[in-house]
Amino acid sequence: MTDLPLTIRHETPADAGVIEKLHERAFGPGRFAKTAYRLREGITPIASLSYVALVGTLVVGSIRLTPIMVGTTPALLLGPLAVEQAFSSIGIGMSLIQRAVETAKAEGHKLILLVGDEPYYSRAGFVVMPQGRAEMPGPVDPKRLLALELEPDVLAHVAGRVSAGVLKAA
Repeated sequence: MTDLPLTIRHETPADAGVIEKLHERAFGPGRFAKTAYRLREGITPIASLSYVALVGTLVVGSIRLTPIMVGTTPALLLGPLAVEQAFSSIGIGMSLIQRAVETAKAEGHKLILLVGDEPYYSRAGFVVMPQGRAEMPGPVDPKRLLALELEPDVLAHVAGRVSAGVLKAA
């Protein structure tokens, strides 16, 4: 982890513009064509699971989780996770993931999916989604569809098409 004075706090509406610029720098204009972006389109990220990382007052990272369904199973879609290039490789992304996962588990969520690199996300416990368990609505390399069980054996009961979800009131 970094020796920089890092603060992680919930995203606020005032952060929206800064986060959009961060996503633009991190992922470029082609991000909107990606399946995960298209799946999140029009769905508001869950406020209690959306965080920013700050060094001083500078937003250097962001994570959001969005409600989805895998067949009839409620789940979360992690992403985008973005860290400013100048602050990459010092643990900020993993700190954001850990905070969001801890909160999701505490809130009673059972499963998180993402599209990403297994060597990186496996450090947070993500595994390649078992073949044939989830069908994404667009092209995704099956080796990049990752899952994290927040409740033991939840994947054994998950199957179906991944679609945008709706967060149910507690």
